Amino acid sequence: MSAAPAIATPAPVSEARRSGLALVVLLIAPIALVNALGFLVPVLNLARMSFYEVEPTGAMREVYTLATWLTVFQDTFYAELILNSITVSLGITLLTLVCSYPIALYLHRSSGTWRTILLVLVISPLLTSAVVRTYGWIAILSESGLVNNALSAIGIAPLRLMFNKTGVVIGLTEILMPYMILALLAGFGRLDPRVEEAASTLGAPPFTIFRRIILPLTLPGIALGCLLCFVLAVSSFITPKLLGGGRVFLLATEIYDQAIVTLHWPLAATLSILVLVIFGGALVLYTRALRAIM
Repeated sequence: MSAAPAIATPAPVSEARRSGLALVVLLIAPIALVNALGFLVPVLNLARMSFYEVEPTGAMREVYTLATWLTVFQDTFYAELILNSITVSLGITLLTLVCSYPIALYLHRSSGTWRTILLVLVISPLLTSAVVRTYGWIAILSESGLVNNALSAIGIAPLRLMFNKTGVVIGLTEILMPYMILALLAGFGRLDPRVEEAASTLGAPPFTIFRRIILPLTLPGIALGCLLCFVLAVSSFITPKLLGGGRVFLLATEIYDQAIVTLHWPLAATLSILVLVIFGGALVLYTRALRAIM
């Protein structure tokens, strides 16, 4: 008579595995608590506030209504505001990339003391407040500033470089360039000079080497830098407010006006949630682009 086959029983979870899981939970719990208190709770409070009712006197009542959301989606001003914010931010991101890429590539190929000096020069603007740098651009771009004085000296009529989108784009591009350069450097790890040397040995011209080798290998850094700069450009307030002079309407400046000037907190909260939605969309596009690149 043959013995019945023994039924396999799952092995119990080892004590070491349980201890490791408890350690992971213990290490993650503090940062999860900080994120919940510092980000999740304020965002939920903003979302709740966006449904509050506003009386004709401007007072806010804790009565839930869709009036503010309907106003945002039905008023063409806010549609143009969102589109303008995205368009300007994309333009700033593209211009920042074009200005930063050669610097980052040269810095990546540098070595020794010269590389250290260049890296310090790149990082040094981050040690100065964006407010101070914006006021510096006011001194440069104003009607009696450095640029227009130089143009007047050579007989060219002064240009209008402030209180318009031009000034905002110039100021934000310079302010975001250090972030773009650092992001590009972080993504240049796949760039192997031996591959470029091999292509050059096989007779490839410099532009072909850049188009077929350098650019594809640096796409992860480009994607990271564009995501970072786009998010910072959309959420930037000080530079558009000062260089735009109240004539350039973006989401960040409108949120400030609604929250501080007109005291329409539900509308400010609604626009803030829309900014978070834009950030989420940018993150989704970045993730998909990174998967396609890798």
